[in-house]
Amino acid sequence: MSPPTTTLPSGDELPLVGIGTWNIDGDTVRESVRAGLDAGYGHIDTAEGYRNEREIGDVLSEYDREDVFLTSKVLPKNLDYESVIASCEASLERLGTEYLDLYLIHWPNPAISLRETLDAMATLHDEGMVRNIGVSNFDAYQLSCARHIADVPIAVNQVEYHPWNTQDALLEYCRGTETVIEAAAPFGRTDVFADETVQDIAAAYDRSPAQIVLKWAVENEIVVLPKSTSPEHVRSNLDLFDWTLDEEDHNRLDAIDHHQPVYDLPTRDWTDDTYGIAE
Repeated sequence: MSPPTTTLPSGDELPLVGIGTWNIDGDTVRESVRAGLDAGYGHIDTAEGYRNEREIGDVLSEYDREDVFLTSKVLPKNLDYESVIASCEASLERLGTEYLDLYLIHWPNPAISLRETLDAMATLHDEGMVRNIGVSNFDAYQLSCARHIADVPIAVNQVEYHPWNTQDALLEYCRGTETVIEAAAPFGRTDVFADETVQDIAAAYDRSPAQIVLKWAVENEIVVLPKSTSPEHVRSNLDLFDWTLDEEDHNRLDAIDHHQPVYDLPTRDWTDDTYGIAE
């Protein structure tokens, strides 16, 4: 079953469930992506920083490109104008495609002008290399600034979102500005599977904890990007659309927020390969 979609400002349709590919590469990511496309996902999320674009491109060559909504991201160390252009061109080459459906700023970088970055994203859009642009891991303040100066609509903000970290204030701002929220780490890197409420509801519905967490997020109008190295789990993560959570159970999941991120932490290693900012 193909998942429902949400409409971006461009009119493009973004499937509500995508294949997450962070931290998997080689034959493992090939197998995961192939299983997802065969199951009907039609939406792949990657990034230059994931170092798996070439393998994903290998699999994409086996399918009709127009049937796949493809996202990649530019590393924060590459957010100056020329580097954004070069990074996108390199991602296109590795993925074996002439365009990206969505291109994201992977993380904000306070050492590089956001205006310069968004000017480059607009160039990519105008030249047809990128159909939609967005950001990732931006808070409401950063997103507000980006929206103020962007010449192309900021279609998406991909952030950490799961039952232990719902970021309600950010969601409220995104909904008020019609910015689609995508959930990175929708399982909290599997930490939330151990939550007693999640386990109780999963048992009651005869579903996996993963399916319960994903169903809850989709019912909250969040695009989810689950990652799995198991083709069986990839397929089961899409089995969300012929059943619903009772309102009481949905509300129970709403109530377990710990304000506990698993990766979007206050501190950064500014000198690592992600940012590359010299002292």
